[in-house]
Amino acid sequence: MEWTQSRGARTQSLAHRQEGPERPNSGGKWDLASLLRNPEVLAALGSGVLMLTAWAVSSWSEWISVILYVISYTAGGWIKAKEGVETLIKERDLDVNLLMIAAALGAAAIGYWNEGAMLIFIFAMSGALESYTMERSRKDISSLMELQPETALRLEGGSMVEVAVGKLEIGDLILVKPGELIPADGKVYRGGSSVNQSSITGESVPLEKSVGDEVFAGTLNGEGVLYIEVTQSAEATVFAKIVKLVEEAENEVPQSERFIKRFEAIYARVVVGVTAGILALAPLAGWDWDTSFYKAMVFLVVASPCALVSSIMPAMLSAISNRARKGVLFKGGAHIENMAKTSVVAFDKTGTLTMGSPVVTDFVAGSGMSREELLGISASVESMSKHPLAQAVVAKASAEGVALQPVENAESITGWGMQGTVQGTAWRIGKSDVLDGDALTLDAHSVRNGEPDWRELRRSLEEEGKTVSVILRDGQMAGMIGLQDAVRPQAAAAVKRLQSMGIRVAMLTGDRKATADAIARQIGVDLVFSDLLPEDKVKHVRALREQHGHVVMVGDGVNDAPALATATVGIGMGISGSGTALEVSDAVLMNDNIEEIASTVKIARRAAAIVKQNMVFAVTVILTLISANFIQGVALPLGVIGHEGSTILVILNGLRLLRAK
Repeated sequence: MEWTQSRGARTQSLAHRQEGPERPNSGGKWDLASLLRNPEVLAALGSGVLMLTAWAVSSWSEWISVILYVISYTAGGWIKAKEGVETLIKERDLDVNLLMIAAALGAAAIGYWNEGAMLIFIFAMSGALESYTMERSRKDISSLMELQPETALRLEGGSMVEVAVGKLEIGDLILVKPGELIPADGKVYRGGSSVNQSSITGESVPLEKSVGDEVFAGTLNGEGVLYIEVTQSAEATVFAKIVKLVEEAENEVPQSERFIKRFEAIYARVVVGVTAGILALAPLAGWDWDTSFYKAMVFLVVASPCALVSSIMPAMLSAISNRARKGVLFKGGAHIENMAKTSVVAFDKTGTLTMGSPVVTDFVAGSGMSREELLGISASVESMSKHPLAQAVVAKASAEGVALQPVENAESITGWGMQGTVQGTAWRIGKSDVLDGDALTLDAHSVRNGEPDWRELRRSLEEEGKTVSVILRDGQMAGMIGLQDAVRPQAAAAVKRLQSMGIRVAMLTGDRKATADAIARQIGVDLVFSDLLPEDKVKHVRALREQHGHVVMVGDGVNDAPALATATVGIGMGISGSGTALEVSDAVLMNDNIEEIASTVKIARRAAAIVKQNMVFAVTVILTLISANFIQGVALPLGVIGHEGSTILVILNGLRLLRAK
């Protein structure tokens, strides 16, 4: 694992960032340089160049041409031949790799070097591209571990001792400073602070933690100091469970992959058996040895599955390229195939359907002060805090062009909010729990004199799923602020497009039910699941798969990683998404453009249709050539032309997707 910062530098960096844990290294991007570094791609290209060179020099030097063909065979066929031999020795089974090499060598044995080299080149390039896409689709969870601190400060005999996280035991007391990642699951023993739990629960707003509250490893402490009593060992933390869930989901072998393996072995056995049968039974048909060997080699050539193999990858790669131009990057053709079968799209809420940061939706001023004046004072006090709710108020004032004023005696009230003095008046802005006590007098007389019914207003805002803050002037109510995670502008349209294609849309979130229902009403999703931890999201994704079939999961956070890996296709958010979500996902929305999901399903369905067309055509050509070879006889060059022509046609058919919309 590669660390780009020392522990101290990393902690300092976190202390200056309050929006969430540091994003791990991300990878898996497609580029020409990485493609050309792939050894199989280089070998296939080298084979093709040598084949063309050998053909060019064949007219004036046959022996040099043969040498170049031998090198071309070796360069392009070595990797596939090695794989075929290993399968034969270790698994005692035949595969298409060995079959293709045998077909090429058979062609060479009767003097058709160029035809054999062409077979090797096409098959090697197809295999190299498939190998490359599979390499890019490998799901690496190493970046997930970067969110786990290596050490913790443990209280021992009145002093603090730095120990490895793995050595923490249940009951230990640890210190977490402001801006640091919490190293273990536990309960707050002393102190108070806001904790960003988005990496675990997906909750968009940091939660205030006080004595007795539960905290999770991998979450980010805010501005306060926390003493935490460890309640779980390192192996049993919620964070560790996320890692385990991702690993389990990644180890599941797709059913289509198992089917292809079985088909490949059966196909290879049949072809080898028929070839041997031709040679053994030749006398019964009245053929001499030369005729039977020729027909056997023609059979190996025309029965080789290049066209069948090319029925899939060009179409899938074209679909991948098409989507890449729209900012949707797939990590392999198999995911396009699975995308075509989508019946449900499940969205994480925070950072996916919403922007992932709170905005002021309601700002209500009491009597005696204008809304603009109160907003300016509130933003002035809140500008002294880095809390996301406070920054939302500052952003609101900035958007409305309201000027800030000097603030004196500014102070953060741990677990509640901010206070400060503006023009000699004491102001406090924070949680609305003050409305539940007796410190404030909220009677009918104040309502009749123009004051809002603050408790009723708070109830109304909370029913809409909003977070409520109050503004106090000299200890009395002066205003109220409603804040909510902003819905992405394109979310409702993206959901409607999916529904118009017969796809159901679900929303999974760690937010409470009231907030989830309010967002769901705005967007128009079909199913809503709230109050979820990462393992709950996995359970719901599995349940959706059992009930509806293929499920696409769209998410952005570490907490979404297990669900992304469990879904038929996991899609990560490229801009707002964590490095872990990007690594685990099968596709990435590089511009967070969720409106492209519907068109991606459409392209995937077209790709699936083209693959079926190609496979039917390829099988028809193969069967026709095989039949002609036995009924009347087919010249080897004609067999190669028919075989390679069908391969080119299915490739061109797949390339139509490059221009599809």
